[in-house]
Amino acid sequence: MKWMIASDIHGSEYYCRELCTAYDREKADRLLLLGDILYHGPRNDLPREYNPKKVIELLNARKQDILCVRGNCDTEVDQMVLEFPILADYCVIAEGKQLIYATHGHIFHEDHLPPLHKGDILLHGHTHVPKCVEHEEYTYMNPGSVSIPKEGSWHGYMILENGHFLWKDLDGNIQMER
Repeated sequence: MKWMIASDIHGSEYYCRELCTAYDREKADRLLLLGDILYHGPRNDLPREYNPKKVIELLNARKQDILCVRGNCDTEVDQMVLEFPILADYCVIAEGKQLIYATHGHIFHEDHLPPLHKGDILLHGHTHVPKCVEHEEYTYMNPGSVSIPKEGSWHGYMILENGHFLWKDLDGNIQMER
């Protein structure tokens, strides 16, 4: 199965549309969203073409393909307009013998770990910074942000296919891999 993994759209119609274009280009089977879908949050400037209603429309059109976890900016009101579940604090994906623990990152993160076995992957967004950090017991990964990248990073997403991870910008250029 080919997964596209993205986080922190923050209500940007422009970057959500770019993400949907990339999803089609990648021919991914599923889209895993790591939270912060509609609201930009009090610590962020408004992203380009901030239009949560259009983001709702774009994502609801793909509701059958989306798996999502709740971000710190996502609320019950957002669930009332999005036609796919968004309020789970985490989800787990079995990738061979590894478990991928996917969450937003505001509750579980490198300094506050969920239950993991040796070799598992902690996957989260929240920081807006793409990362891959190999720890002795687990690996931490972050796709960065679709709409508000930080620390000089890019607008992007991740692809997971056959145990191989690629970090790409929205034009599909590989930026990192594992």
